[in-house]
Amino acid sequence: MIDYFEDTYIGHLKSTKAERSQMWYLFTMMYFIRILRITHGVFQNQRSANPEADMNISQIISYWGYPDEEYDIVTEDGYILGLYRIPYGRTDNNKNLAQRVVVYLQHGLLTSASSWISNLPNNSLGFILADAGYDVWMGNSRGNTWSRKHLYLETNSKEFWAFSFDEMAKYDLPASIDFIVKQTRQEEIFYVGHSQGTTIGFITFSTIPKIAERIKIFFALAPVFSTKYLKSPLVRMTYKWKSIVKAFFGNKDFLPKTSFKKFVGSKLCPLQIFDKICLNILFMMFGYDSKNLNMSRLDVYFSHNPAGTSVQNMLHWSQLLNSTHLKAYDWGSPDLNLVHYNQTTSPFYNVTNMNVATAIWNGESDLLADPEDVKILHSEITNHIYYKTISYYNHIDFLFGLDVYDQVYHEIIDIIQDNL
Repeated sequence: MIDYFEDTYIGHLKSTKAERSQMWYLFTMMYFIRILRITHGVFQNQRSANPEADMNISQIISYWGYPDEEYDIVTEDGYILGLYRIPYGRTDNNKNLAQRVVVYLQHGLLTSASSWISNLPNNSLGFILADAGYDVWMGNSRGNTWSRKHLYLETNSKEFWAFSFDEMAKYDLPASIDFIVKQTRQEEIFYVGHSQGTTIGFITFSTIPKIAERIKIFFALAPVFSTKYLKSPLVRMTYKWKSIVKAFFGNKDFLPKTSFKKFVGSKLCPLQIFDKICLNILFMMFGYDSKNLNMSRLDVYFSHNPAGTSVQNMLHWSQLLNSTHLKAYDWGSPDLNLVHYNQTTSPFYNVTNMNVATAIWNGESDLLADPEDVKILHSEITNHIYYKTISYYNHIDFLFGLDVYDQVYHEIIDIIQDNL
């Protein structure tokens, strides 16, 4: 397989030595995984270091002693999304939900709602907020592990996967927020987004005023809007080797959660001989910072991530490289764009139209949300209330960092309390 791609693609591409090295590493990992598929029976009885590696979201919530609720909500275009709720904390005796402030958490690219509960309760934002007295809701974007159903489209059809973050912002987020508002009867909610979860928020809140009016404060962790300085090897390789991505994944799902990948995460990543490989794959996507990562939780991280998205979504991100502004997916021709947008080019999203109070946290070592890109975004936000850069943070530190409570989470709670 590697020889085939070298002859067909890599040998004919103009690429830097670093890019070639990254691509060889990716192919080597794929080849290595193919070998593991053949021999994985040897490890099948190996137990996970943490039982949550083999659990779904509801099971993880219950495992730690929290109440959980699960809902299937339907978007305007027929996608069925998994929505999860932690209505109160473990030791909370006052279960009057009518008095509770709602906080909604939206995950990023290639992750899911499990990101907010993958660490121990004292270091997972979903659990921390519940224990602080809030009504916590966690959404899932179409195409990830918990949102792979549709009213009438088959999951293995090209039509099902014909979406990007455009549709997540236009349909998924409004459906989730509308449902929560009706369920809780709260007129305003607090929104926390990470990575693509911020991107979706910027688009929705700048284009759909009735949804923006529901947001009290937008907490943006590692926000992605401008991509001029983006350095993520995964996104750059998607751009550089579009033909290879399509050859591997077709026009459907990209890096979905599979039983084999779950096996690798829960059974192999805890083994010392494999932990460096697991770390390198994780860091290739998001950035390097092993010192701030709980190494004992690797099996949980890798059993639930990557959680999948569409190939079209990854191609959409690759279209935006070197751009200082977001724009809608380019369908590949003026005629197709005309059908979708009533204009021959894909339209830009204007974040200056968003009037939601916004607080931003970003990291200087982030490969996806580069500090220079965040500065561009910050300059265009008209209602910013807080801005903090953490010198050593990368993209996943905002989810899994050992000191994330001290650096970020307690500040979110303080800001919420000051605005009640």
